[in-house]
Amino acid sequence: MLRLIVDGFPSPRGRTLGEKREWLRRQADQIRRALTREPRGHDAILAAILTEPALPGSHAGLLFMDANGYPRLSGHGVMAATRIALDRGLLMPGGDSPSIVFDTAAGTVKASLEGARVTMAGVPAFVLHAGVSVKAAGRQLRADVAYGGAFHAIVDGEAAGLPVDWAHVPELSRLAVDVCRAIESTVTVAHPSDETQRGLDGVIFTAPPAAATAMLKAAAVTSGGRVDRSPSGTGIAAVMAVVDAMGLMAEDGAFTQESLSGSRFDARVAGRTMVGDVPALVAEVAGDAWIIGEHIFVLDDDDPLKFGF
Repeated sequence: MLRLIVDGFPSPRGRTLGEKREWLRRQADQIRRALTREPRGHDAILAAILTEPALPGSHAGLLFMDANGYPRLSGHGVMAATRIALDRGLLMPGGDSPSIVFDTAAGTVKASLEGARVTMAGVPAFVLHAGVSVKAAGRQLRADVAYGGAFHAIVDGEAAGLPVDWAHVPELSRLAVDVCRAIESTVTVAHPSDETQRGLDGVIFTAPPAAATAMLKAAAVTSGGRVDRSPSGTGIAAVMAVVDAMGLMAEDGAFTQESLSGSRFDARVAGRTMVGDVPALVAEVAGDAWIIGEHIFVLDDDDPLKFGF
Protein backbone atom coordinates (compact mmCIF):
# COMPACT_ATOMS: atom_id res chain seq x y z
CA MET A 1 0.00 0.00 0.00
CA LEU A 2 1.26 3.46 -0.87
CA ARG A 3 0.61 6.65 0.98
CA LEU A 4 0.81 9.27 -1.76
CA ILE A 5 1.89 12.83 -1.05
CA VAL A 6 1.83 14.95 -4.19
CA ASP A 7 2.42 18.70 -4.30
CA GLY A 8 -0.87 20.21 -5.30
CA PHE A 9 -2.90 17.01 -4.89
CA PRO A 10 -6.48 18.22 -5.25
CA SER A 11 -8.89 18.14 -2.34
CA PRO A 12 -11.73 15.83 -3.44
CA ARG A 13 -15.12 17.53 -3.41
CA GLY A 14 -18.47 16.09 -2.43
CA ARG A 15 -21.02 15.76 0.34
CA THR A 16 -20.16 12.08 0.88
CA LEU A 17 -17.05 9.94 0.42
CA GLY A 18 -18.84 8.32 -2.50
CA GLU A 19 -19.18 11.72 -4.16
CA LYS A 20 -15.54 12.54 -3.39
CA ARG A 21 -14.55 9.26 -4.98
CA GLU A 22 -16.49 10.11 -8.13
CA TRP A 23 -14.99 13.61 -8.19
CA LEU A 24 -11.49 12.08 -8.22
CA ARG A 25 -12.52 9.76 -11.04
CA ARG A 26 -13.80 12.67 -13.14
CA GLN A 27 -11.36 15.44 -12.25
CA ALA A 28 -8.02 13.91 -11.21
CA ASP A 29 -7.77 10.47 -12.76
CA GLN A 30 -4.43 11.32 -14.37
CA ILE A 31 -2.84 11.29 -10.89
CA ARG A 32 -4.15 7.79 -10.23
CA ARG A 33 -2.80 6.61 -13.58
CA ALA A 34 0.57 8.27 -13.01
CA LEU A 35 1.14 6.80 -9.58
CA THR A 36 -0.38 3.33 -9.70
CA ARG A 37 0.56 2.21 -13.20
CA GLU A 38 4.02 1.45 -14.56
CA PRO A 39 6.69 2.80 -14.49
CA ARG A 40 5.97 4.13 -10.95
CA GLY A 41 3.46 1.53 -9.84
CA HIS A 42 2.36 -1.93 -10.87
CA ASP A 43 -0.75 -3.99 -11.46
CA ALA A 44 -1.27 -5.06 -7.84
CA ILE A 45 -0.43 -1.82 -6.02
CA LEU A 46 -2.97 0.11 -3.94
CA ALA A 47 -2.93 3.75 -2.89
CA ALA A 48 -4.83 5.34 0.00
CA ILE A 49 -5.64 9.04 0.27
CA LEU A 50 -6.47 10.74 3.55
CA THR A 51 -9.05 13.46 3.06
CA GLU A 52 -11.71 15.40 4.94
CA PRO A 53 -14.48 13.14 6.29
CA ALA A 54 -18.13 13.69 5.42
CA LEU A 55 -19.73 11.83 8.33
CA PRO A 56 -19.73 13.42 11.80
CA GLY A 57 -17.56 11.60 14.33
CA SER A 58 -14.96 10.49 11.78
CA HIS A 59 -11.31 11.47 12.16
CA ALA A 60 -10.60 11.33 8.43
CA GLY A 61 -11.95 10.26 5.11
CA LEU A 62 -10.11 7.45 3.31
CA LEU A 63 -10.21 6.93 -0.44
CA PHE A 64 -8.49 4.18 -2.41
CA MET A 65 -7.17 3.90 -5.94
CA ASP A 66 -5.34 1.27 -7.94
CA ALA A 67 -4.27 0.61 -11.52
CA ASN A 68 -7.87 -0.14 -12.52
CA GLY A 69 -9.93 2.39 -10.59
CA TYR A 70 -11.23 3.35 -7.17
CA PRO A 71 -12.14 0.52 -4.77
CA ARG A 72 -14.72 1.61 -2.20
CA LEU A 73 -12.90 -0.18 0.59
CA SER A 74 -9.69 -2.13 1.12
CA GLY A 75 -9.02 -3.94 4.39
CA HIS A 76 -5.25 -4.11 3.96
CA GLY A 77 -5.38 -0.50 2.77
CA VAL A 78 -7.06 0.55 6.01
CA MET A 79 -4.41 -1.34 8.00
CA ALA A 80 -1.53 0.33 6.16
CA ALA A 81 -3.09 3.79 6.35
CA THR A 82 -3.72 3.35 10.09
CA ARG A 83 -0.08 2.42 10.78
CA ILE A 84 1.24 5.34 8.73
CA ALA A 85 -1.27 7.89 10.05
CA LEU A 86 -0.53 7.09 13.69
CA ASP A 87 3.21 6.45 13.41
CA ARG A 88 3.80 9.65 11.43
CA GLY A 89 1.40 11.79 13.46
CA LEU A 90 -0.86 12.54 10.51
CA LEU A 91 -3.85 11.84 12.75
CA MET A 92 -3.87 12.23 16.54
CA PRO A 93 -7.12 10.78 17.92
CA GLY A 94 -5.84 10.76 21.53
CA GLY A 95 -6.43 8.23 24.32
CA ASP A 96 -4.27 5.49 25.79
CA SER A 97 -5.26 3.01 23.09
CA PRO A 98 -5.75 5.24 20.05
CA SER A 99 -8.30 4.29 17.44
CA ILE A 100 -9.26 6.01 14.22
CA VAL A 101 -12.71 6.28 12.73
CA PHE A 102 -12.47 6.41 8.94
CA ASP A 103 -15.24 7.56 6.65
CA THR A 104 -15.05 5.49 3.44
CA ALA A 105 -17.15 5.12 0.30
CA ALA A 106 -18.40 1.79 1.72
CA GLY A 107 -19.24 3.13 5.19
CA THR A 108 -17.61 3.76 8.55
CA VAL A 109 -14.56 1.72 9.56
CA LYS A 110 -12.88 1.83 12.98
CA ALA A 111 -9.21 0.86 13.33
CA SER A 112 -6.72 0.69 16.21
CA LEU A 113 -2.96 0.10 16.42
CA GLU A 114 -0.86 -1.82 18.93
CA GLY A 115 2.76 -2.23 17.88
CA ALA A 116 2.55 -3.42 14.28
CA ARG A 117 -0.86 -4.98 14.82
CA VAL A 118 -3.83 -3.17 13.31
CA THR A 119 -7.36 -4.24 14.19
CA MET A 120 -10.26 -2.94 12.15
CA ALA A 121 -14.02 -3.31 12.46
CA GLY A 122 -15.50 -3.09 9.00
CA VAL A 123 -18.93 -2.57 7.52
CA PRO A 124 -21.66 -5.23 7.90
CA ALA A 125 -20.96 -8.37 5.84
CA PHE A 126 -23.70 -10.55 4.37
CA VAL A 127 -24.54 -13.16 1.74
CA LEU A 128 -26.39 -11.63 -1.20
CA HIS A 129 -26.79 -14.73 -3.40
CA ALA A 130 -26.07 -18.29 -2.22
CA GLY A 131 -25.16 -21.13 -4.56
CA VAL A 132 -25.26 -19.29 -7.88
CA SER A 133 -24.67 -21.78 -10.72
CA VAL A 134 -22.69 -20.40 -13.67
CA LYS A 135 -20.62 -21.71 -16.54
CA ALA A 136 -17.10 -20.26 -16.72
CA ALA A 137 -14.06 -21.45 -18.67
CA GLY A 138 -16.09 -24.42 -19.92
CA ARG A 139 -16.87 -25.67 -16.41
CA GLN A 140 -20.11 -25.51 -14.40
CA LEU A 141 -19.39 -23.81 -11.07
CA ARG A 142 -21.29 -22.74 -7.99
CA ALA A 143 -20.46 -19.49 -6.24
CA ASP A 144 -21.72 -17.60 -3.22
CA VAL A 145 -21.92 -13.84 -3.73
CA ALA A 146 -21.17 -12.05 -0.47
CA TYR A 147 -20.36 -8.52 0.65
CA GLY A 148 -17.69 -7.46 3.14
CA GLY A 149 -17.14 -3.87 2.01
CA ALA A 150 -16.83 -5.13 -1.56
CA PHE A 151 -18.79 -7.79 -3.45
CA HIS A 152 -16.94 -11.08 -3.84
CA ALA A 153 -17.88 -14.37 -5.48
CA ILE A 154 -16.64 -17.16 -3.22
CA VAL A 155 -15.52 -20.18 -5.28
CA ASP A 156 -13.98 -23.46 -4.09
CA GLY A 157 -10.66 -23.91 -5.87
CA GLU A 158 -10.93 -27.70 -6.04
CA ALA A 159 -14.40 -27.48 -7.59
CA ALA A 160 -12.97 -25.03 -10.12
CA GLY A 161 -10.27 -27.56 -10.98
CA LEU A 162 -7.40 -25.26 -10.00
CA PRO A 163 -4.89 -25.44 -7.14
CA VAL A 164 -4.81 -22.17 -5.21
CA ASP A 165 -1.09 -21.41 -5.41
CA TRP A 166 1.37 -19.07 -7.12
CA ALA A 167 2.04 -21.51 -9.93
CA HIS A 168 -1.57 -21.25 -11.05
CA VAL A 169 -2.05 -17.48 -10.68
CA PRO A 170 -2.43 -16.89 -14.47
CA GLU A 171 -5.22 -19.49 -14.63
CA LEU A 172 -6.90 -18.16 -11.48
CA SER A 173 -6.74 -14.66 -12.93
CA ARG A 174 -8.40 -15.66 -16.20
CA LEU A 175 -11.04 -17.75 -14.45
CA ALA A 176 -11.92 -14.89 -12.08
CA VAL A 177 -12.66 -12.60 -15.02
CA ASP A 178 -14.91 -15.28 -16.58
CA VAL A 179 -16.68 -15.98 -13.27
CA CYS A 180 -17.44 -12.28 -12.71
CA ARG A 181 -18.87 -11.90 -16.20
CA ALA A 182 -20.96 -15.06 -15.85
CA ILE A 183 -22.40 -14.11 -12.44
CA GLU A 184 -23.24 -10.55 -13.46
CA SER A 185 -25.11 -11.88 -16.48
CA THR A 186 -27.07 -14.24 -14.19
CA VAL A 187 -27.96 -12.24 -11.06
CA THR A 188 -28.10 -8.62 -9.97
CA VAL A 189 -25.26 -7.64 -7.66
CA ALA A 190 -26.35 -4.57 -5.70
CA HIS A 191 -26.24 -3.51 -2.06
CA PRO A 192 -29.73 -3.71 -0.51
CA SER A 193 -29.44 -0.32 1.22
CA ASP A 194 -27.00 1.57 -1.03
CA GLU A 195 -27.83 1.50 -4.72
CA THR A 196 -24.49 3.13 -5.60
CA GLN A 197 -22.66 -0.05 -4.60
CA ARG A 198 -23.16 -2.37 -7.54
CA GLY A 199 -21.21 -5.04 -9.38
CA LEU A 200 -18.73 -7.74 -8.43
CA ASP A 201 -15.35 -6.53 -7.23
CA GLY A 202 -13.74 -9.94 -7.65
CA VAL A 203 -13.52 -13.63 -6.77
CA ILE A 204 -12.18 -15.35 -3.65
CA PHE A 205 -10.82 -18.80 -4.52
CA THR A 206 -10.63 -20.93 -1.38
CA ALA A 207 -8.54 -23.98 -0.55
CA PRO A 208 -7.19 -25.87 2.48
CA PRO A 209 -4.59 -23.75 4.34
CA ALA A 210 -0.90 -24.49 4.64
CA ALA A 211 -0.78 -23.31 8.26
CA ALA A 212 -2.50 -25.38 10.93
CA THR A 213 -3.74 -22.18 12.61
CA ALA A 214 -5.69 -21.02 9.55
CA MET A 215 -9.15 -22.14 8.50
CA LEU A 216 -8.78 -21.40 4.78
CA LYS A 217 -6.31 -20.28 2.17
CA ALA A 218 -7.76 -17.59 -0.08
CA ALA A 219 -6.65 -16.06 -3.34
CA ALA A 220 -8.47 -12.77 -3.84
CA VAL A 221 -8.62 -11.84 -7.53
CA THR A 222 -10.24 -8.63 -8.78
CA SER A 223 -12.79 -8.58 -11.58
CA GLY A 224 -9.98 -7.30 -13.79
CA GLY A 225 -7.78 -10.30 -12.97
CA ARG A 226 -5.34 -8.75 -10.47
CA VAL A 227 -4.27 -11.05 -7.63
CA ASP A 228 -4.23 -9.69 -4.07
CA ARG A 229 -1.08 -10.33 -2.04
CA SER A 230 -2.91 -10.07 1.29
CA PRO A 231 -5.57 -12.37 2.78
CA SER A 232 -8.05 -9.58 1.85
CA GLY A 233 -9.88 -7.69 4.58
CA THR A 234 -13.13 -7.30 2.64
CA GLY A 235 -12.67 -10.87 1.39
CA ILE A 236 -12.34 -12.47 4.82
CA ALA A 237 -15.49 -10.65 5.97
CA ALA A 238 -17.38 -11.95 2.93
CA VAL A 239 -16.08 -15.50 3.47
CA MET A 240 -17.08 -15.33 7.13
CA ALA A 241 -20.60 -14.30 6.12
CA VAL A 242 -20.82 -17.39 3.89
CA VAL A 243 -19.40 -19.73 6.55
CA ASP A 244 -21.77 -18.26 9.14
CA ALA A 245 -24.79 -18.64 6.86
CA MET A 246 -23.88 -22.31 6.40
CA GLY A 247 -23.83 -22.78 10.16
CA LEU A 248 -20.12 -23.63 10.16
CA MET A 249 -18.73 -20.68 12.12
CA ALA A 250 -16.81 -21.62 15.28
CA GLU A 251 -18.68 -21.04 18.53
CA ASP A 252 -16.33 -18.22 19.52
CA GLY A 253 -16.72 -16.59 16.10
CA ALA A 254 -12.98 -16.75 15.39
CA PHE A 255 -11.70 -17.17 11.84
CA THR A 256 -8.19 -17.06 10.34
CA GLN A 257 -7.51 -16.78 6.62
CA GLU A 258 -4.15 -17.05 4.87
CA SER A 259 -3.07 -15.59 1.56
CA LEU A 260 -0.96 -16.91 -1.29
CA SER A 261 2.03 -15.14 0.26
CA GLY A 262 1.50 -16.96 3.57
CA SER A 263 0.38 -13.87 5.46
CA ARG A 264 -2.67 -14.26 7.69
CA PHE A 265 -5.54 -12.16 8.97
CA ASP A 266 -7.17 -13.13 12.26
CA ALA A 267 -10.83 -12.22 12.53
CA ARG A 268 -13.81 -12.70 14.77
CA VAL A 269 -17.52 -11.98 14.68
CA ALA A 270 -17.77 -8.75 16.68
CA GLY A 271 -21.49 -8.19 16.23
CA ARG A 272 -24.62 -8.99 14.29
CA THR A 273 -27.09 -6.74 12.54
CA MET A 274 -29.45 -6.56 9.54
CA VAL A 275 -28.88 -4.95 6.16
CA GLY A 276 -32.41 -4.40 4.97
CA ASP A 277 -34.00 -7.85 5.35
CA VAL A 278 -30.66 -9.66 5.15
CA PRO A 279 -28.86 -10.98 8.27
CA ALA A 280 -25.33 -9.56 8.53
CA LEU A 281 -22.30 -9.76 10.77
CA VAL A 282 -19.60 -7.27 11.67
CA ALA A 283 -16.13 -8.78 11.33
CA GLU A 284 -13.23 -7.49 13.39
CA VAL A 285 -10.07 -8.22 11.38
CA ALA A 286 -6.47 -7.99 12.61
CA GLY A 287 -3.21 -8.03 10.69
CA ASP A 288 0.33 -6.65 10.82
CA ALA A 289 1.33 -3.50 8.92
CA TRP A 290 4.93 -2.49 8.27
CA ILE A 291 6.25 0.79 6.87
CA ILE A 292 8.84 -0.08 4.21
CA GLY A 293 9.71 3.30 2.71
CA GLU A 294 8.86 6.87 1.88
CA HIS A 295 8.89 7.93 -1.74
CA ILE A 296 8.96 11.09 -3.83
CA PHE A 297 7.40 10.76 -7.27
CA VAL A 298 8.33 13.19 -10.02
CA LEU A 299 5.97 13.96 -12.90
CA ASP A 300 7.96 15.70 -15.63
CA ASP A 301 5.88 17.56 -18.21
CA ASP A 302 8.16 16.26 -20.98
CA ASP A 303 7.94 12.63 -19.87
CA PRO A 304 5.85 10.71 -22.44
CA LEU A 305 5.00 8.15 -19.75
CA LYS A 306 4.21 10.60 -16.96
CA PHE A 307 0.65 9.25 -16.69
CA GLY A 308 1.75 5.63 -16.78
CA PHE A 309 0.97 2.82 -19.15
